[in-house]
Amino acid sequence: MKIGNVQLNNKVFLSPMAGVTDLPFRLICKEKGCGMLYTEMINAKALCYDDENTKKMLKIEDEEHPIAVQIFGSEPEFMGKAAAIMNEYPNEILDINMGCPAPKVIKNGDGSALMRNPKLASEVLSSVVKNSKKPVTLKIRKGWDDDSVNAVEIAKIAEQCGISALAIHGRTREQFYSGKADWDIIEQIKQTINIPVIGNGDVFEVEDAVNMLEKTKCDAIMIGRGAQGNPWIFKRINHYMETGEILPEPTLEERITTAIKHMNLAVAEHGEYVAVREMRKHIGWYLKGLKNSAKYRDQINKITDYKEVIAMLEEYMEHSLTQIR
Repeated sequence: MKIGNVQLNNKVFLSPMAGVTDLPFRLICKEKGCGMLYTEMINAKALCYDDENTKKMLKIEDEEHPIAVQIFGSEPEFMGKAAAIMNEYPNEILDINMGCPAPKVIKNGDGSALMRNPKLASEVLSSVVKNSKKPVTLKIRKGWDDDSVNAVEIAKIAEQCGISALAIHGRTREQFYSGKADWDIIEQIKQTINIPVIGNGDVFEVEDAVNMLEKTKCDAIMIGRGAQGNPWIFKRINHYMETGEILPEPTLEERITTAIKHMNLAVAEHGEYVAVREMRKHIGWYLKGLKNSAKYRDQINKITDYKEVIAMLEEYMEHSLTQIR
């Protein structure tokens, strides 16, 4: 699969997620077979003002490629300037966020709020495409709510503006992440535009990915919450598409050793204070559904020393494996 001039190894991508898809998590997903990584969303205006914290989020390692950086904003001038700045960064693709439902994002007219103003959306897209030397992609939702489903209209505008691929999450902004993702809208968009379409929403199992591809005929799949605590999903989907065989779920040992590796990467990147706190949610996801893990998870949520967290994970693994034996 290609997006613009960028050749991709497979068609199973990691969705951009604020507070989740930082460098350590991206490295874990890449190792497990992710076809394209996305950064957390970057505030275009902050980037234009040379904000230090924003620049830290743009650190990209050699092994991450190909990678897309996602920017958000609703002012064409700042979005265009941000695109020009990103020409100097090593990412292959520049992505525009028009799907984030978070109140702090939409209150400024950014994220999914931009879908309510197709004229402004068109100006933003044109400004970014004009200023970027890289392929520009777009991520949208089904619409604002059930009374304003306009994803097909926005998709047509995106194609006219020179967008190279479009990702569509089959929920409205009003739904956030509740209810069921509407895959029909993905299929409609695929039938309407000629650029690659990436389907997003409710892919938690290998079978979900296969069903989405078959139903919608989309060109690629983007996985968000389905990859939280489960980066193996990329490898398992790819393996199935290549061989028709479903690999077994990761073992308890694989889960814990990956969680420990993730913790070490997070400490190296963010420092102990931030890493220990940021990793609590990830560890919760890694341990989800595992027998007798609740008490260990509760204790880990109170620990501030990363070596103690690792010791607790190792203790849980040893205890669990002993019971199995």
